[in-house]
Amino acid sequence: MKNGLIVSCQALEDEPLHSPFIMGKMALAAYQGGASGIRANGIEDIKEVKRNVSLPIIGIIKKDYENMISYITPTMKEVEELIEEGVDIIALDATINQDEKFLKEVLEKYKDQKFMADISTYEEGIRADKLGFDYVGTTLVGYTEQSKGLEKFEVLEGLIKDCQNAKVIAEGNFNTPEQARKAIDMGAYCVVVGGAITRPQLITKTFTNALK
Repeated sequence: MKNGLIVSCQALEDEPLHSPFIMGKMALAAYQGGASGIRANGIEDIKEVKRNVSLPIIGIIKKDYENMISYITPTMKEVEELIEEGVDIIALDATINQDEKFLKEVLEKYKDQKFMADISTYEEGIRADKLGFDYVGTTLVGYTEQSKGLEKFEVLEGLIKDCQNAKVIAEGNFNTPEQARKAIDMGAYCVVVGGAITRPQLITKTFTNALK
């Protein structure tokens, strides 16, 4: 995946393309376009992606629990489902909204599994690096209360400079080829792009907004 593009093929239940079959074909289209990996949500989507491509998969399970802010692979149940499915990398919420004890437990229990920390601030990324995550991604910059107003390139730059062991992945609103190229030039391990490629309703909206 180094210096490559990871395409996030996701469509939630309220979106028009919500379907494992469609996400599998999205992954195939991404592969044909030169992607070096896929990020996918949910076991059924991941299975379908595997049927279509042999690219590395960053797997997540989005799940909302009552009285819990974290929703990206938030509990051991989701981690174990992804372990059983055999994804290359498991990504989970590693912001301050997630209990550090849980993160340590996951890393300790599955030492042979590669894990990616989805974080929203520089401090969270450094914590994840020290905990032993293989990858740290800027996935949630701007999406949490503690990261409101932060600039993604500034967070990315700090983590690239200061993470001692984890590979730093640029993810979260890297919406143009120019931004993706800039992230790689800064030293990011790879770049994850989602909605700008795989959510046509959002892509359409950029055009309709420009015409208003």
